[in-house]
Amino acid sequence: MPNAARAYSRRDTVLFVSCIVLALAAIQLPERMRDPLASALRQTILAPLVSIQNGAEQSRRSWLTREQREAQRDSIALRAMSLDAALSVNDRLRKILGLGSALKWGFVPTEVLQGRGVGEEYTLTLSAGSRAGIRPFSPVVAPEGLVGMVKSVDPSMSIAIAWAHPDFRVSAMAVDDAVFGIVGAHLGGEPERYLLEMRGVPMRSNLKPGTLIVSSGLGGTFPRGIPVGTVIAEMKTSELWARTYLLRPAVAPADVSDVMVLLPARTTAGVQTVWKIGLRADSAVKSIVAAGDSLARLTRHDTVAASDSAPRRDSSVRTPKVTP
Repeated sequence: MPNAARAYSRRDTVLFVSCIVLALAAIQLPERMRDPLASALRQTILAPLVSIQNGAEQSRRSWLTREQREAQRDSIALRAMSLDAALSVNDRLRKILGLGSALKWGFVPTEVLQGRGVGEEYTLTLSAGSRAGIRPFSPVVAPEGLVGMVKSVDPSMSIAIAWAHPDFRVSAMAVDDAVFGIVGAHLGGEPERYLLEMRGVPMRSNLKPGTLIVSSGLGGTFPRGIPVGTVIAEMKTSELWARTYLLRPAVAPADVSDVMVLLPARTTAGVQTVWKIGLRADSAVKSIVAAGDSLARLTRHDTVAASDSAPRRDSSVRTPKVTP
């Protein structure tokens, strides 16, 4: 075994020395002889090494290309996420500006600093206080409707209770003024914890699912006409003289980021025309779409009628000319 190892070692040494001698000899050859010799070596003896080198270069380029593509894909995904967030923020700010334009006066725009108040659930910390004119019991609203009510005020910040707070109450009615009741938090389990209940509805009254419930203005805290929620279904209770309905809040928890606080003078003046603007706009859009659909159907009907009547004409029959 040692003899075989020595034989392989000697042969490798001879090959190595031979390669060095050939390389030195090739370097000393004239250029007209060196290039054909180098080409012949690349095509014969060095062909496997050249192939291995080409494969290694292709593998390296493939890895670099893969890394570049992954970086580009990650960058595109990050940009898409940033774009979605920017569009969401832009849409929210547009709604806030629309609400401010509808209110025109008597409000304080404020930012919700955190989702929960200090030591208490379902409260909102607002970035404006008494210096901006905010007072306790001031309504807190959003473009979609009622958010809650200011509970306490500091010079530079305020604490408000949201609709899911156990102490939240608002006198409400159906949008057609037919049914009145008191809306409060639905004290159930998750995820129904963020729903509302409309209690004290007379037994003779019946609310259909989808009915819009707005503030009635009774009690003096909330002005009349602020959207509170939408009827989901009637709840089964032990009360025999009144009905209770489950409501979906007009404002979703995810939308409580930028809000408006109504000042006392604006609350007294009322806001009945503010949220009706959105309803009229929706009605106008629906009317335009319906009119467009009707026009398209009428056009298709005329086209079909014209195509059906065209083959029935006989060119040989002429309409007699009537002379007066």
